[in-house]
This record gives sequence, C-alpha cells and structure tokens, in this order.
Amino acid sequence: MAGTLMTTTAARPQGGLRVCLYSGAGRLMEKSGVGSAMRHQTKMLLALGSQIVKLWRRPDVVQLNTIFPDSVLVACLARAFGIPVVVFAHSTREDFEQSWVGARSFAPLFEKWLGVVYRRGDVVVTPTPYSRGIIEKYGIEAPIRVLTNGVDTRFFSGGPAARSRFRMKYGIGADRKVVLSVGHLMVRKGIVEFLDLARRMPEADFYWAGTAPSEAMMTPDVRAALADLPGNVHLMGHVSPDEVRDAYAGADLFCFMSHEETQGIVVLEALSSGVPVLVRDIPVYDGWLHEAAVHRATSTAEFEVKARAILADDAPNLTHAGRLLAAQHDLRAVSYDLAAVHEELLARAGHRPLPIAA
Repeated sequence: MAGTLMTTTAARPQGGLRVCLYSGAGRLMEKSGVGSAMRHQTKMLLALGSQIVKLWRRPDVVQLNTIFPDSVLVACLARAFGIPVVVFAHSTREDFEQSWVGARSFAPLFEKWLGVVYRRGDVVVTPTPYSRGIIEKYGIEAPIRVLTNGVDTRFFSGGPAARSRFRMKYGIGADRKVVLSVGHLMVRKGIVEFLDLARRMPEADFYWAGTAPSEAMMTPDVRAALADLPGNVHLMGHVSPDEVRDAYAGADLFCFMSHEETQGIVVLEALSSGVPVLVRDIPVYDGWLHEAAVHRATSTAEFEVKARAILADDAPNLTHAGRLLAAQHDLRAVSYDLAAVHEELLARAGHRPLPIAA
C-alpha cells in the first residue's frame, strides 16, 4: 500500500477497536483543517463500530493529529505501554511559512520539529501523494500511508433550502452572483488575490468564511489588504459548520486561491455541495483532484477570465463529476481505509484487540 492512495479495500473489523483519538491541545485547532480532520476521524471510527476511549482505558490504537508537545508525550507513553501509534501528518514547512507573521523565520525550526513529531508514529498517515513526498524528507522510518481526510457528503449535500437560508440571511437577490472562499485570513489561503479578484469583478459579491486567531498574527500585507476592502466583499468571520454548508449551497462559485495545501478539505466540501469549483493549479491536487471535476487557474487574471465564464454559464458544468469525486472521499467509504491502517499496524505489532463490551 505504500505510495498509493488507499481506496476502500479493508474489511470492517469485527466489533471495532478501542481507539484513543487524542485531542489535548488540539482544541486550539478546532477552527482549522486539522480540527475538521479530527472530527472526520471521529465519524469514521464510529462508522466502523470502534469505541473512542481515553489513553488510560487501554486503547488498541492511539491516533495523534496535532504537533504540540503534549502529543509527543502521549506518543511516548503509548509506545512505552506497547500501544501502537498512528500519527496523522497534516502540516508541512511549506504550508507553515506562508501563514502567520514571523512564520518564515521560524520555518527551518518548524520543519525539524515536524520530524520529531512524525517520527513518534508506528505508522504515519497523510492525505495526498504530494504531502507524502514532502514528509518523506523528514527522516521518517515508519511506513507512510496516503489516506484522504474525507468529507461528509450527507451533511454537505447542498439543496434549495440551504441556498435560500444563506441568501436570506445576507439579503442577496436572486439574480446576484456570489463567489465564496473558506479559510484563515492568511497569505497562503489567497486572501490578497481574492480581494484583487473582487475589485476586478464588481458585478458579483464575494464572501469569505474564516478569520485569524488575532489581528497581531496577520502579516502586514494581509492587514493592509483588509484595511481597504472592496465594497462587494463580505467577511463572514468564523461561522458554524451549518452556516458554511449553507454558504456553499448559496454560492454560484467556490473560488479557492490557496498557494499551498496538504489536501484542502474545503474543496471536497464544495464539490459535495454541488457548487462549481475554481482552484489554483498547484501540485497538491495532482493525482486525485481531476480536471474533469474542477476548473483551475494560475494567475489572478486567469481566475477572472474563468470566474466570469463560470458565472455566465459559458464554461463546462463540472458539478456532477465533482459530486462523484466527493462521493469517493465520503467518510463512510474511506473509513474502511482507516481500518486497513489499523489492521496492518496491529498485525505488525502482534497485538490482539480487547473485545468491546456490549
């Protein structure tokens, strides 16, 4: 399985496993993609009939998602007690150094720390072949498996009711076109170019769902861009999952101008919702995000040309193919691939899971 994108081949473990899905300081990441990935893993485990337990409740497997020191401590404790550890690698130096103020200066140290964290796993899981290629350079000796973060297609299903709720809440007329993006307010996510695109397209409304931990963490270029917002831009701030779902349904285009990702969960959410998707053409999408499902652009000028064509119905309609691609990443489907990771890990460790009490 090494070097391949796992695709629903595992049998469901009979009775499930006892899994410690450690959060700890991960609560600080609830509003990020890491937080979404952890919520997805919870749904996968429950779909498999597994039981989520604390570390002191004798789990069969420990799953770690964050890079804080407490996760390293938990990994060391688990391995000391003979409990296999799965480390999910969501972060890379590349996505860190284009994030918050001062990040570029600390990027070399951050990369070294990522190696320390990821080497604590008996197996390392990362969402795309692209991110696997990056973390292979971190001196990891454990197997590295590629497993999509997944998407809850039942929740992100779109529909007229969700579209109406969003448009009524923000007073958007039926004929007004809406362009949406979702993410932190940082350079990496493309917020500066998104605002530039809005200036070029005053005939549409541009909505951004997401914020920053604090204004002090924003880089100067982001602060400057936000200080001069075009009149057709609406910053929604941090919103609930329900509101994000309605925003996808209410938009006419999801425009994701991010420069660097390890996967991009919001892209899967948009595809599942049935909204046309336009992304920056970056390497992370190669091998899984098919051009039959999304439109791609490389520059703000090209984004403008393609966005105008999509909003005018002059571009190919890829939404059906997008929904089919999202279905391949549905949490209930890819939960079997997570089971395959567990089974391989336990077999290699010679570990027999305890039965879950009825």
